Amino acid sequence: MDGTARSATEGRLEALRSELARRGVAGFIVPRADEHQGEYVPPCAQRLAWLTGFTGSAGLAIVLRDKAAIFVDGRYTLQAAGQVDSAFYQHRHLTEEPPADWIAANLAPGEALAYDPWLHTLPELERFRAAAEKAGGRLVPLDSNPVDAVWTDRPGPPMAPVESHDLAFAGESAEAKRTRIAESLEKAGVAAAVLTQPDSIAWLLNIRGGDVEHTPLPLSFAIVRRDRTVELFIEPRKLSPGLDAHLGNAVSVAPPEAFGPALDRLAGQRVLVDPASAAAWVFERLEAAKAEVRRGQDPCLLPKACKNAVEIEGARRAHRRDGVAVVRFLAWLSRQSGIGEIAASDRLEAFRREGERFRDLSFPTISGAGPNGAIVHYRATRASERRLEPGSLYLVDSGAQYLDGTTDITRTVAIGSPTAEMRDRFTRVLKGHIAIARCRFPKGTTGSQLDSLARYALWQAGLDFDHGTGHGVGSYLSVHEGPQRISKVPNTQPLLPGMIVSDEPGYYKAGGYGIRIENLLLVQPVEIPGAEREMLGFETLTLAPIDRALIEPGLLSPEERAWVDDYHGRVREELSSQLDAEAARWLEAATAPLG
Repeated sequence: MDGTARSATEGRLEALRSELARRGVAGFIVPRADEHQGEYVPPCAQRLAWLTGFTGSAGLAIVLRDKAAIFVDGRYTLQAAGQVDSAFYQHRHLTEEPPADWIAANLAPGEALAYDPWLHTLPELERFRAAAEKAGGRLVPLDSNPVDAVWTDRPGPPMAPVESHDLAFAGESAEAKRTRIAESLEKAGVAAAVLTQPDSIAWLLNIRGGDVEHTPLPLSFAIVRRDRTVELFIEPRKLSPGLDAHLGNAVSVAPPEAFGPALDRLAGQRVLVDPASAAAWVFERLEAAKAEVRRGQDPCLLPKACKNAVEIEGARRAHRRDGVAVVRFLAWLSRQSGIGEIAASDRLEAFRREGERFRDLSFPTISGAGPNGAIVHYRATRASERRLEPGSLYLVDSGAQYLDGTTDITRTVAIGSPTAEMRDRFTRVLKGHIAIARCRFPKGTTGSQLDSLARYALWQAGLDFDHGTGHGVGSYLSVHEGPQRISKVPNTQPLLPGMIVSDEPGYYKAGGYGIRIENLLLVQPVEIPGAEREMLGFETLTLAPIDRALIEPGLLSPEERAWVDDYHGRVREELSSQLDAEAARWLEAATAPLG
């Protein structure tokens, strides 16, 4: 870390500690979060990045009078090592060395550890509170965020315009959705639900915005009632002309500062709030107002995750267009020599931008050559980028936002001749990918029950990867969408028809290379002759070849080789006619049978 960065880190840490001393507290928790607990947050909420230098999408820092620590998960350990100065912050693994343990070991008896109640969920605070009490201290809320008090050039709140999302892409009117949600509230015996996740609000009202990078979210809050009305709390200046007509008379709009008083008016009513996503502040305000708070899942979560027929067909079309862009890129890449990571990702983005209904990338492209590919959520900069050199691997994880669907694909490409070890590791990752893609399972099965299928071939060689196997994906919404996922972490949500989930096992050799193969899958019913239970399986949506140069056919079973050949045949059939002659010839060779 250079002297300028070190000086900035030290100065910001000292300023925060002075502010904490002025407020009479010994420490403060700085999560990577905003008021909506979302993965992607606007610049004004990037407090963790400003304070520590860490720019990953998940993490947390704790600052005490004489020590501090940063916590990140396995995706970001290498990134944090490069971005966060260990002279000022201890580096800890978020799950193996959780923040609560650090608090219990480092908070002094009698000391107060502070937090911003807008930036934490109740379950998270309960763990921190227990840890503080174990140390003989206490956890206390603050009325305002002390980081904001010392962040002198903090950006203002986002003001991106909010527009309607056409019924031709949504597949269901906002009125029909409000009716569906109202009926679910009636069935649950609650008068209203508080919505704090912007993607739920965007889905419910068929609106889209641009308040966070690469995800079309209008940052907002809402209260939906069982009489089908909705109160939307959003900066009115964001609303595009004519949006009031789209929202209709059943949706009222008020500025964000009206949200608290609206919660107060729920006094005496039974109100549904999701403890997994709503800020603790919301619960505290409702409880102070004497509302009867019912903890439960956001009522929009499952309806949003289970795509309707229009959204499913839109996803298929979007993936065909995206596949054309990716194939054009891979064909172009095969003709290059010595280009850099940034030039490669810029070219891929340019191909995508030529596609119909393209609106944006769905996340910053991960373009990692050689050792950089081993950094799971690497982001190339002028200082860090490497050239794609012979004998190395290139990992590119990318996606796009189209009006009719959201895409996410990872391909690993051999630059020159791969080593035997690279081919072995790649093929083991491919075996795991195929195991998920081919899996058929009874209704009621969760993603966590499938996860080991993706790891089995790696486990047999004493290998593994430190991230989930799959995440949910939205429909022109968040590229990471719950509640479904495929992960070691226990998950009680069954996979249901209409859900879209990624299939992305990997392997990462620190200092060497990274491998990941990712397609998006659609959950759908399958017919099995003689089946005694209702069964589900996957349709692969993503269309792009898997690098045959990295496949060791001898490690694949006949069924696995057949899957690769069938998949490549489908890619060739669906995309060839949309390519120029040169790209079509490249695709023909790239999808030839394994033999």
